Amino acid sequence: MRKEYLIYKLSDEVKNSGKIPVEAFQEYGVKRGLRNEDGSGVLVGLTNIGNVVGYDRDADGKLRPCPGRLYYRGYELDDLVTPLLKEKRFGFEETAFLLLSGGLPDKEELAAFRELLNDNMPLDHRTIVHIIDLEGSDIMNILARCVLEMYTFDHNPDDISRDNLMRQSIELIAKFPTIIAYAYNIYRHSVQGRSLHIRHPRENLGIAENFLYMLKREHYTELDARTLDLLLVTQAEHGGGNNSTFTVRVTSSTRTDTYSSIAAGIGSLKGPLHGGANIKVVNMFHHLKEQIKDWKNTDEIDTYLTRMLNRKAYDKTGLIYGIGHAVYTMSDPRAVELKRLGGELAREKKRSDEYEFLCRLEEESIKCVTAFRKTDKPICANLDFYSGFIYEMIGLPKEIFTPIFAMARIVGWTAHRIEELNFDGRRIIRPAYKTILDQKAYLPINER
Repeated sequence: MRKEYLIYKLSDEVKNSGKIPVEAFQEYGVKRGLRNEDGSGVLVGLTNIGNVVGYDRDADGKLRPCPGRLYYRGYELDDLVTPLLKEKRFGFEETAFLLLSGGLPDKEELAAFRELLNDNMPLDHRTIVHIIDLEGSDIMNILARCVLEMYTFDHNPDDISRDNLMRQSIELIAKFPTIIAYAYNIYRHSVQGRSLHIRHPRENLGIAENFLYMLKREHYTELDARTLDLLLVTQAEHGGGNNSTFTVRVTSSTRTDTYSSIAAGIGSLKGPLHGGANIKVVNMFHHLKEQIKDWKNTDEIDTYLTRMLNRKAYDKTGLIYGIGHAVYTMSDPRAVELKRLGGELAREKKRSDEYEFLCRLEEESIKCVTAFRKTDKPICANLDFYSGFIYEMIGLPKEIFTPIFAMARIVGWTAHRIEELNFDGRRIIRPAYKTILDQKAYLPINER
């Protein structure tokens, strides 16, 4: 039997053996995607780190949509972002300190923490060689492999004491920007034929500015750097239930090492239904800019969006990327903040027409999706609807959109890992699966 045919036969067998009727989930009370019938998430854990609020509950227990709210250690995201915008200062390091420790730093603590991160940004020369060897590979995969490689350089990799977990967390937060910047520079050299420059991080720059510097962005503006910094702030944490953070918590519950757990989180975030969605939105936006002639004509916009929903236009998936969220109903607070940031940056880059078109697309997409689904349930744009366009205006390439998401979310991942391993009476996370297949009698090989 030819090997190619055997692969096909095995795959064809799975088509039937792996099929589970949709109605069976309801019959056995299984929460598909760990979602309740009312759309809320199945409660599987408790956390003091982040809180994602997309609805309130009435006295009778029914869900009531509300404007989205996101809390970091009890502080609402907008309360953290607004002072940064007003004072025109960088806030990602302050946010990382808050999420890791539970409290906001004073000036002296923040300065020391920034210095600690800067001290840990340079890479071991063996990691740099490893990145060069992987030239041309997907940058999320390079990031995961570099994280796994850090295990071999760690003098105490398996220790899960709180002090050691904090040390490892700080090193990972500091090294993610350097790994991503180096990986992209090498990708650009090997795939695009550009000259290769490796820049060491500078001691006097924070994470956002250092990242732009290491990417060899010669002429980034102060607003570019502050906008990237605030993008990192808004993506640093999103509760324990998002797929990648839950992956980190599940693997951490086995007491595996930090590097294995974080690599698993990276693999989860890479998926197009999670962190990879920002690229889907950007590609769709470029398509719509070409297909819709009058960006101010809502009738033309609605007609094309409806064709997309009917699987007759664009990629014919029936989706408008960046619209809708598993938790948020009336608004995604991260999208609200990015929309505010995007307007200022668009004016600087002289791309206000595109920004206004994107805002109009948000409004019309929500209207079209609501009409298409014939529902009165509120729906909103999510983080990805604006993040990709903002990355583009800063001058960042698509290849690193999702890695930047990881660069921010490593803060939340490590905070949740520490919390998971800090609980009293730790138990492995082990939900149940029920088989619905009947038992079979074994047949000897000669009778098959």
